[in-house]
Amino acid sequence: MFTGIVQAVGTIEALASLEGDMRGGLRLTVEPGGGLDLSDVELGDSVCVQGACLTVVAIAGGRLSFNVSRETLDCTTGLAARGKVNLETSLGLGDKLGGHLVTGHVDGVGEVLAFDAAGESMLLRLRAPAGLAKYIARKGSICVDGVSLTVNRIENDTFEINLIPHTLAVTTLARLVPGARVNLEVDLIARYVERVLSAANSLA
Repeated sequence: MFTGIVQAVGTIEALASLEGDMRGGLRLTVEPGGGLDLSDVELGDSVCVQGACLTVVAIAGGRLSFNVSRETLDCTTGLAARGKVNLETSLGLGDKLGGHLVTGHVDGVGEVLAFDAAGESMLLRLRAPAGLAKYIARKGSICVDGVSLTVNRIENDTFEINLIPHTLAVTTLARLVPGARVNLEVDLIARYVERVLSAANSLA
């Protein structure tokens, strides 16, 4: 479990093809950046990488390695090429929940429609993939590329988010442009509420 508060911007430095049971997948080697505390990161731990929960399979030379299955690669973006990624280690009991509850299970890939200046901030407009818009609410939480954000406005399958300068400075979101694809995870509570209501309606 994570909070969506990015701890460091790392870099995918190397990718290698996997064989055997994970044929079609990739092993990522990530340089974690100076802001990520590796002192309590061990093999088997979970790390949120660009919004996706990945398991540490190797630690060497200050780098972390992760095996990513073909299925994960097919339903996410930003993990199959070298580049900058948002990183967050898993939440411990008693830790501050500065963002919202994030599982690292990407629900879908959204598309950036616009990214425009709004005073000192930036206004980000996104299109949600089919089926996700019903979980997105005005003033509700959403995770974009591993970053916990607040929805300002939603209309049909598009929604808007205001990004303050601090968020732009400490995450990868400042690089977004129209047409870019982003990992989306909707609010965990919204998914459970929808499931409970669906089950209740089916029994009515």
